[in-house]
Amino acid sequence: MQLTHWFDIVRIMKTSDVIKTLTALAQESRLATFRLLVQNGQQGLRAGKITELLNIMPTTLSFHLKELSNASLVNSRQEGRFVIYMANFKRMNELLEFLTANCCTGNSCMSAMECVATGTENPTKTA
Repeated sequence: MQLTHWFDIVRIMKTSDVIKTLTALAQESRLATFRLLVQNGQQGLRAGKITELLNIMPTTLSFHLKELSNASLVNSRQEGRFVIYMANFKRMNELLEFLTANCCTGNSCMSAMECVATGTENPTKTA
């Protein structure tokens, strides 16, 4: 059963995807942006509010959101004339599962730690 569990995790997220995801988070502004979006759950935030809260220039934030989006860490939705950004909790959990696949001497312990956005029953799917 442990081998099957490991296979399922590897199938969900390839090593190259893990590296891409961690690389996206390995920058101060992107990490701060992602953490802010995690705190706001599925409600998400407009780009203007993110720039205000993190004191980041709009063009700089746009670049960072693109990098987070390319790593599938951020999703967006259109609300009128605004684009709302939110953390991709499914991707975050896949990363955590991959990183902790062999914790607890190979026993599955991730299910108790899985994060789900508040205020929604269905985590956002990767576009």
